[in-house]
Amino acid sequence: MISVEEYLATVLALADGAVLAVESVVLPAALGRVLAAGQSALLAVPPFDNSAMDGFAVRAADVASVPAVLRVVGESAAASGPIPVVEPGCAVRVMTGGRLPSGADAVVPVELTDQPIGYAPLPEWVEVREAVGSGRNVRRAADDLAAGDPVLRAGELITPGTIASAASVGLGVLPVNRRPRVAVVATGAELVPAGRPVAEGEIPDSNSVMLAALAARAGAEVVAAECSGDDPGELAALLERLPEADLIITSGGVSAGAYEPLRLLEAELEFCSVAMQPGKPQGCGRVNGVPLLAFPGNPVSSFVSFHVFGRPLLETFAGLLPRDRTRTATAAVGWNTPPGRRQYLPVQLDETAGGTLVRPSHRRGSGSHLVASLHLADALAVVGAEVEAVAAGDPITILEV
Repeated sequence: MISVEEYLATVLALADGAVLAVESVVLPAALGRVLAAGQSALLAVPPFDNSAMDGFAVRAADVASVPAVLRVVGESAAASGPIPVVEPGCAVRVMTGGRLPSGADAVVPVELTDQPIGYAPLPEWVEVREAVGSGRNVRRAADDLAAGDPVLRAGELITPGTIASAASVGLGVLPVNRRPRVAVVATGAELVPAGRPVAEGEIPDSNSVMLAALAARAGAEVVAAECSGDDPGELAALLERLPEADLIITSGGVSAGAYEPLRLLEAELEFCSVAMQPGKPQGCGRVNGVPLLAFPGNPVSSFVSFHVFGRPLLETFAGLLPRDRTRTATAAVGWNTPPGRRQYLPVQLDETAGGTLVRPSHRRGSGSHLVASLHLADALAVVGAEVEAVAAGDPITILEV
């Protein structure tokens, strides 16, 4: 057997030399895509000195001694337009985000004056009842970023926060990498499409729909989700007629049985045993020049294999910067572990005041066939091959799913 890390390195090498086309998309369409090139700010943030509060723009020197009565000479709202200069003994009413008038160096919140909160006519005079220092409640231009400053890195996953940042610095279009195209093929003579009646010896095909959904959630464009029997000729013909793809993901046909169609294909595929449970039998390589990942047929094994190998490969294809998806939690109960193999156990998480507690999502642990309870899993507990058993209270590494 080889280690998870050794096999992952082989898998990631399938992306060597892959170049996805770059597309320019408007901000709403960029969500969930990978930024193809770093971006700099076109505008400063904030673009001008403005108020952090609803209140009155003043000279701090005029309100150093309170109460202080100042003449109100105008108003600055968030919109554009002329604003009076704040001369000694004067004030300008200002709204949050409104431009700071020339001459003013502080803003007195309306709550610290004799004026009512909310809508009110512009007063002639305002009484300031608490002193404020120079710079108080003022947001200076470029306090966050200056025009020309780098703001977004190539390889970032575009989130709602990314979109807000891009818009704030004047960007309306972003260059993104094309989504990796993925074709999914589940193998097994016993499989029938989900929702159809099953005869004796048949089972619904959960793998193709599961792997397609996992790939789509990982940012891929799923171009096909097919099912094949155990005949290698049938499988070869199906693979030949698949739509153009950057990656093919299969399930089944990689174990040591007599009818393993992936092993019987005349293709550039290598198979191995990985020191993990579930997911020990794995295969990868190329078919018709297209990278292929071959996962075991047991559904939980395929689920785990995707998160350990498939998702990292798709993210590499997409140009996404590496991200650590693990964190530490605490075992709420004990469970058994497989000797000599790293365990990936579907678990439920319980967030408590003392931290995150972990328990198996199924009473029978990590059986690779326990697919009907897979929806209960919040994460995978990752237990080292050297651990003989997990006890309640042990620290546990968890992998998000």
